[in-house]
Amino acid sequence: MTARAERLLKLLPEAGIDVMLVSDLINVRYLTGYTGSNGIALVGRETRVFITDFRYVTQAADEVHPSFRRARASQDLLDALAEALPGGELQLGFEDDHVSVRQHRRIRELLPERIELVPAGGLVEQLRAVKEPEEIEHIRAATRVADAAFERLLRDGLVGRSEREVALALEQEMCERGAERASFETIVAAGPRGALPHATPSDATIRAGDLVVIDWGAQCDGYCSDCTRTVAAGEPGSEARELYELVLRAQLTGLEAVRAGRGGRETDAASREVIATAGHGEAFGHGLGHGVGLDIHEGPRLSQRSEDELGSGNVVTVEPGIYLPGRFGIRIEDLVVVTDAGCEILTSLPKRLLVVD
Repeated sequence: MTARAERLLKLLPEAGIDVMLVSDLINVRYLTGYTGSNGIALVGRETRVFITDFRYVTQAADEVHPSFRRARASQDLLDALAEALPGGELQLGFEDDHVSVRQHRRIRELLPERIELVPAGGLVEQLRAVKEPEEIEHIRAATRVADAAFERLLRDGLVGRSEREVALALEQEMCERGAERASFETIVAAGPRGALPHATPSDATIRAGDLVVIDWGAQCDGYCSDCTRTVAAGEPGSEARELYELVLRAQLTGLEAVRAGRGGRETDAASREVIATAGHGEAFGHGLGHGVGLDIHEGPRLSQRSEDELGSGNVVTVEPGIYLPGRFGIRIEDLVVVTDAGCEILTSLPKRLLVVD
């Protein structure tokens, strides 16, 4: 935690900031270790303060790193902000990508005129994008739990079960294997609903011959995993098999393109070109991937609009897809660690088209 705060301090001068107000709870956890639902942190050269309310004082004593002085406030944590800041004129950075207009107005009302508010969203996220070895191990553990739960799920078959039933069974299995929770709402989308990239599981029954898109992840020690497999519930037909192989080629090409120093846009393009050349470019409408860590969607982004550059220690998804409205969808996703030489694939599940009853 001390090293993370020190790395944040190195970013403050270029941003024109003396002290950073961290209010996003995931960023607060990253810097302090606190996992509760009401807390803020201040980080400056001579300032390390964590503020929470009465409900979380004991929890904070157990979790917050000792390099942070703990302060108690009313339920409105901003009431303690001015007192926790050092004296004199200073530039206070705030996470403008997480602070509402009302919260900004409230902060401004509480602070003396000597303190200038400086928008500084994204600084902590910039640090979070490069994972420490311990963080990678947490993500690796979450991936193992999710993979094992999926293998168990398929042994019970899919035909005749509802999408919702399958999603709940998968989430329960992950929790029984040690996950804190699913890292996001599990997607199970069969047949024509598979063409909805972020479909919510419904009561629709999975039928023989359906392709079933299953996108799931586990959360362990706060860190997320993310994986997608498309499974055939019985023989899907020649066209579905052909397009599955196309998506698989695109996914393998994307994996080969991942390495430190390569741009997110360039990596996306390598995989996207495989699908576009085959005449299905319009059917792949989302980005190739995104970072994963304490949050399920982090930097860097792999997309047509990305300005990010991959770095060693990034953990990203590689997940091309083809979606044919009214017919079916196919997506194949792995979670990988970016290295100087390429990437390490964390997902252990096979990618050949699985056909289950």
